Amino acid sequence: MSPNPFLGVFFHWLGGLASGSFYVPYKSVKKWSWETYWLVGGFFSWIICPWALSTLLTNDVVGVLKQQSFTTLWWTYFFGAMWGFGGLTFGLTMRYLGMSLGMGVALGYCAAFGTLLPPIFKSFAPTIPVAETIAQIASTTPGKVTLFGVLVCLIGIGVAALAGLTKEKEMPETEKKKAIAEFNFRKGLLVATFSGIMSACFSFALTAGNPIGEASAAAGTSTLWTGLPKLVVVLLGGFTTNFIWCMILNARNKSFGDYTNKKTPLFKNYLFSAIAGTAWFLQFFFYGMGESKLGNGPSSWILHMAFIILVANMWGLVLKEWKGVHRKTLTVITIGIITILASVVIVGIGNSLR
Repeated sequence: MSPNPFLGVFFHWLGGLASGSFYVPYKSVKKWSWETYWLVGGFFSWIICPWALSTLLTNDVVGVLKQQSFTTLWWTYFFGAMWGFGGLTFGLTMRYLGMSLGMGVALGYCAAFGTLLPPIFKSFAPTIPVAETIAQIASTTPGKVTLFGVLVCLIGIGVAALAGLTKEKEMPETEKKKAIAEFNFRKGLLVATFSGIMSACFSFALTAGNPIGEASAAAGTSTLWTGLPKLVVVLLGGFTTNFIWCMILNARNKSFGDYTNKKTPLFKNYLFSAIAGTAWFLQFFFYGMGESKLGNGPSSWILHMAFIILVANMWGLVLKEWKGVHRKTLTVITIGIITILASVVIVGIGNSLR
C-alpha cells in the first residue's frame, strides 16, 4: 500500500481523539462502582470490538488464528495480559489525577518505559523479540538521541508532577471533588508509574503476534486491516487481567449488584460504558490505519502520543480540572506538558535516524 501522509495524520488524529476522550463517557455513569463500569467497558474494548471488526474486515480470522503455533499465540496473549496491568492502572490514573494531568504523566511514562524496557530486557533475555539491547542503542548516535528524549520526558513528568502537587495544595477541596471525585495526587502518581512500566509490554505483544498479521495478509486481507486479528489475541490477554481484578474488587466492595440494580440508570450506565470501551478500542484501530498510510513507525508513535496528550488536555480544560489554582501553577503544568510532547518528538527523531 502506497504511503499517504495526509491521510495517515488524519487517522492518527482520530486515534488520539478516541484515546484522549475515552474516559469522558464514564463520567456520565451514575451509582456504579469503578470496577463495574470499567469491566463493562472492557467487554467492548477487548472482546466485542476486536472480534466484530476482525470478522467484518479481514478474511477467515478464525482460520488465521487456528494455523498459528502455540508459541505465537501464547506469547502474544501473555504479553497482552502483562500490558493489561498497564491498561488497568491507566484507568485508575484517570480516576485519581483527572484527564489532563493523568494522561500527561501516564503517557509520558509510557513513552519513556516503552522505549527503555524492551532493550533492557533484551540484555538479560536475548531470545525475546526485540532488535537491540540498551548497550547497543547507547553506542549509536540515533540511540543517544532517543535516550536523550527519554531523559527530557522524565524531566517533563517531574514538572507535571510538581504542578499536580501544587494543585493539591491550592485547589479548594470542593472544586477538586467537583472536577475529579476521587482526586489523590500521591496514589495517582504511583499507579501512573506502574502503568507506564507495564504498558511497555504492548510492543512485545504486537511483535510476538507478527506471524498472525502475516497469515492474515496471506489470506487476502487488505494491508490496512491485517493488524486486527493480532489485536484479538493481544486484547484477550488484556481482558483477562482486567476481568480478574474487577471480579476481586466486585467481591471486596460487594458491588456485584451494580450490574442488575434497577435503582441505578441501568440502560444509560451500560450505554455510556459501551461508548467508552469502544472509544478505547478505536485508538488501536486508527493507529494501525495511520501507520499503514504513513509507512513510518516512529512517526506514527510521535503523532499518536502527541494527539492523545493534546486531546486529554483539551478535556481537562473543558471539565475545569484546574479551576481555582494560581496562574503560576497553570504555567507549570503547561511547561510540563510541552516538555513531554517535545520528548516524544525527540524520541521519534532518534528512531527515524536508524
